[in-house]
This record gives sequence, structure tokens and C-alpha cells, in this order.
Amino acid sequence: MTPRTGVAPVPRAGLSRDAVVRIALGIVDDGGPSGLADLTLAKVAATAGVATPSLYKHVGSLARLRQHVALVVLAEVTAASAAATVGRSGPDALRALAHAWRDYAHAHPGRYAAVQLAPDPDAPEDAEHRHAAARVVEIAAAALRGFGLPDERTIDAVRSVRAGVHGFVALELAGGFRLPQDLDRSFDALVDMLVAGITALGDD
Repeated sequence: MTPRTGVAPVPRAGLSRDAVVRIALGIVDDGGPSGLADLTLAKVAATAGVATPSLYKHVGSLARLRQHVALVVLAEVTAASAAATVGRSGPDALRALAHAWRDYAHAHPGRYAAVQLAPDPDAPEDAEHRHAAARVVEIAAAALRGFGLPDERTIDAVRSVRAGVHGFVALELAGGFRLPQDLDRSFDALVDMLVAGITALGDD
């Protein structure tokens, strides 16, 4: 029996790398926050109606398939980040960026995990993944430019914002916040603290 996913089965004759990645994205979406971790070649093959070895010529391995998923997700996050921050600067840009990341995670909890997949900095085959990840960092750095940070502190600021937002979102998606107080208010408080911290970096 073919598993139910967000993507219809693909006839064997129509199988391609793009088709395999679309199936994988459907499985990831259906799996919620654990969708990426639960993705297997066997699930993709069952949905495609082929034997698992038939996938290797299209994606090579499960690690490579997850990387292809990450490329799609990073492109989506890049577009969402750019749209949220265009025309903004300083604290306004940081708040817009943080909310764009959280909104993406809420809308696509399965895909969101792929943002955290890190490319190998030395592997030639990871060049496309490195470029896609760098684009997100570039947009975040541009959003923080209005804080007047010294160049050598920009990466500290980007890492801090990423760690803060991701930590909150990861706990939120995992059901880690069980107290009744409003989560949106808590997230806004976190972003306010990030704004204050990045401002302090610029004052050093």
C-alpha cells in the first residue's frame, strides 16, 4: 500500500531528482517537526512505487536527499527573510527577521529542521549547500547593519540571533513551553533582549 503523503505517487517513467525531492518534501511536511528525522529512502521509494535502489541514481544517498531538501528550504527561508526585511533597518529589521523565521517554522515545522543541516566547509559536493546557507547569513547580516556593528562583531550578532530564535522555536515546536502565559509575548520579550544585546555590541 502506498503511504499517504502530500505528494501523489510518481510513475516510474517520470522519476527524476526533482520528483524524488518533491516526494521527500511531502513526507517531511506530513511528519511535522520530526518529519526530516523520519525521512527514509524506503518511504520515498514506496511513495514513488519503485524499489529503494532505484533512487540512488537520482539522489545518491539519504544524506544527499536531505541536502536537496535543505536547498529547497533555504531558498524559501531566504525569500521570506528578504521580503520581511526589505526597507527596514536596525531594531525594526531584526524584529521582522525574527518573526519571519518563527512564522516559517510554524507554517512548515517539518521543513524547518532542514535549516539546521550544516554543509561540509571543505567538501566540493557541498558547494551549492554552502552558497544557499550563506545567502541566509548575508540577509541576516544586512538586517543587522543598521546597528552600526564593527565588521568583526557581525558574525557574533548573526549567531546570537540565530541561536536565540532557533532555541525558542525548537522548544515551542517540541511542546516545551507548557505554562499558560502567552507565547507571543514571550517571543517578543526574547526579541527585545536580542535588540538590546546587539545594540550593546555596537557600543563596545
